[in-house]
Amino acid sequence: MAESPRFGIWAAVHGSRAAHHDPDEPDDASWERNRALVLEAEALGFDAVLVAQHTMNPYDAGRDQLEAWTAAAALAALTTRIEIIAAIKPGLYHPVVLAKMALQIEHVSGGRFALNLVNAWNRAEFERAGLPFPAHDDRYAYGREWIGLVDRLMRGERVSFSGAHFQVEGYQLRPAGTYRPRPTIYLGGESEPARALAADHADVWFINGQKLDDVRALIADVSGRPAANVPLRYGLSAFVIARETDAAAEAEHDRLLALAQRDADLRADTRARTDTASVMFTKTDAAASRHVGTNGGTAAGLVGSYETVAARIRAFHEAGIDLFMLQFQPFEAEMRRFAEHVLPRVR
Repeated sequence: MAESPRFGIWAAVHGSRAAHHDPDEPDDASWERNRALVLEAEALGFDAVLVAQHTMNPYDAGRDQLEAWTAAAALAALTTRIEIIAAIKPGLYHPVVLAKMALQIEHVSGGRFALNLVNAWNRAEFERAGLPFPAHDDRYAYGREWIGLVDRLMRGERVSFSGAHFQVEGYQLRPAGTYRPRPTIYLGGESEPARALAADHADVWFINGQKLDDVRALIADVSGRPAANVPLRYGLSAFVIARETDAAAEAEHDRLLALAQRDADLRADTRARTDTASVMFTKTDAAASRHVGTNGGTAAGLVGSYETVAARIRAFHEAGIDLFMLQFQPFEAEMRRFAEHVLPRVR
């Protein structure tokens, strides 16, 4: 584990992360906004940006949605230091095509690219396109075969493979290995198949925002398994609300919670299109009335005074979290606040 934690941001790929009726937060998923957001994050000292992958807006198909991989390529060309992490759902791309795209962005970025494997939860994204959406564990079996091929192809190996889902004969990609053996592999998901896949193929396992003791238990479980890429590192998603005092932060949390209640119909529609076996949604459904943000949001407890938030970050880091992937609202203003008041306390 690194001596100091790393910090990343979630790109605004579908607009707001907490409440869609916030007058202070534009529901803006445009390329122009995301370009400015990531360039500012890099200038402020953030280490990474996660570009989530959706072909259609997961909350409202009538709203804009940024495309992850073309945006990641453009960001790679515009930035100089920040790590570019693009999420990928294996069911949308053949492994040969995706591995080639990853290597190209790796080359454009000068060795700063990573992919985040997620095995999908939004049935409509696949079914409305006539694409198969297998059951939860079957998606992970597909993803296991898929990432095994992508890993080898990104390393520049000549690959011949015959499996349940893919047939590849003598395929080799170039250029490869220009900056390092291959781009970094992140993996999200907390089900048993996800944990096993993380141990077998990931460099970093992403955990959704939740209490410290629960995070400790998850890390203990996965760190106790033989890992292919040692040491396996850990990331945590979290929504941050930091203020001068704990009371002021809690008041802002209450404001966002009240606004989020106006999104009840959107959430219900999204939930109706969600795989019922998704561990993330099983957890967040139970806590929806107490937390804001996606992927666990404020459940990680990064709500409080600057020192309170810094202390909780330090505790998560001591538990094994290397990378904090953060959400804010309004994003730009709160990202600046975090950089000014919290980053100096934890670095």
